[in-house]
Amino acid sequence: MRFDTSQQMRLGQQMKLGPRMIQSMEILQMPMLALQERIDQELEANIALEQVEPGADQERVTPEAEDDGHADRLERSELKVGDDAGDGGDDWERLSVLESSYKDAFDNQYSSSRYRASGERDQKMDAMANIAARGESLTEQLLHQWTFAEVDPEVRVAGEVLIGYIGGDGIVAADEETILEQNRHVPGLELSAELLDAALHELQHWLDPPGIAARDKRECFLLQIDELEANDEESEHDWDHVRLLIRDHFDDLIQNRLPRIAQGSDLSLEEIQAAMDLMKRLNLSPGKDLVDEGVPPIIPDVIVDFDDEEDTYVAGLASGLLPNLRISRRYQEMAQDRKEEKTTREFVQNNVRNARWLIDAIQQRKGTLMRVVNVVLTRQRDYFDHGPQHLKSLPMVEVADQLGIHVGTVSRAVADKWLQTPRGLVPLRKFFSGGTRADSGRDMSWDAIKATLQEIIDGEDRTRPMSDESLAGELKKRGIDIARRTVVKYRQQLGIPPARRRKVFTTT
Repeated sequence: MRFDTSQQMRLGQQMKLGPRMIQSMEILQMPMLALQERIDQELEANIALEQVEPGADQERVTPEAEDDGHADRLERSELKVGDDAGDGGDDWERLSVLESSYKDAFDNQYSSSRYRASGERDQKMDAMANIAARGESLTEQLLHQWTFAEVDPEVRVAGEVLIGYIGGDGIVAADEETILEQNRHVPGLELSAELLDAALHELQHWLDPPGIAARDKRECFLLQIDELEANDEESEHDWDHVRLLIRDHFDDLIQNRLPRIAQGSDLSLEEIQAAMDLMKRLNLSPGKDLVDEGVPPIIPDVIVDFDDEEDTYVAGLASGLLPNLRISRRYQEMAQDRKEEKTTREFVQNNVRNARWLIDAIQQRKGTLMRVVNVVLTRQRDYFDHGPQHLKSLPMVEVADQLGIHVGTVSRAVADKWLQTPRGLVPLRKFFSGGTRADSGRDMSWDAIKATLQEIIDGEDRTRPMSDESLAGELKKRGIDIARRTVVKYRQQLGIPPARRRKVFTTT
């Protein structure tokens, strides 16, 4: 085998995205909260970027009453940007100059020290102090409870092993064989099936809320019934019927086969339904009671209102949530001043350029977003007037062709954006989907068909629920011709059970 090395010259063309284009795409795709965080980071990192305070003179850059000495020290400091010192002999001196310079530069009327001196509170510090601490995870809380259990040392260690397998719903997420296989070599403990059973029994006794550490949903419900029955000794509730249904007829109960349960349990339909009403007090996932998952806040990017005089919907950006930005005139002058040192001037020029790019990207984001929203308001007028059943199909390619932009730009513009409309908060992405043409010639999106299907099921006779074939026929009567299997798919996406499980049995 022979290896050779050679050099070749090849002529070709490549298309690469520049930093400015990448930044524009990132800013366009960001939701409101992410954009606010990005702006705050840029304000801290870029000395040439300024926030215009409400009521401030737009033409005025800095208060003239401020001491100009700090600017001179900052502008003419000995800091060499990009200078790589060898052994760092002057590093501490330059760091001291930088610290003193920036301290003076930012020690203005809005600094924390000024707020404390004047008796006013620092809003940013108050906001940081009011942020909730990260809550304990489910495993951490269960381990904390387990420390108070009065059990043998071996059982305690086995219980800690089992807690590691408890899922977010509070159910043990692994079988006994798997747990034994994965924990053969626990230090100081010889784990066995008998020890696991003993630890599991103690966990179910000591951990709260009831139902934690159950091996399946059935056992979870039975543990809760025992606890509720012990606390409701004087109650008229008959938990025996509930326990009987869950223990002996759990599968039939899930499938809503109530007549079969009545035949096998000697209970009447009325007693079964009373027991099912009592089951509503049971918790399907007790572990979620201990952990607050938290829902991130939704901040709309665009506000849509109806103009009665013009009989049209108008949109406006929720731009009041974003700070007004501008480039510092002082640093613009420094960037053009030939008297400044080259390294200092280049540093300032980079900051001014980055600030201009950020401001341009935000303005471009606003313009692109408003253009897309205006197309939506025009094409989806029926949705805003009449509701989700009248949502039309609107492919992104069509909007991109109409606006003369790339389809990827439209996709980024609608990503994670929300509209505040007379019909509530709506994700902008909702208005862009495929669809079909009804027999009446009206375009309908797939979401509109789902909304129509939901409306039909909500209005059906629950004692005689419609089959999937009947639902397809009912949709066809409304001009929507889709196959039965498509009805099944949409019904499952909506979380609607089949007809057998939707049926309500009468007691007469």
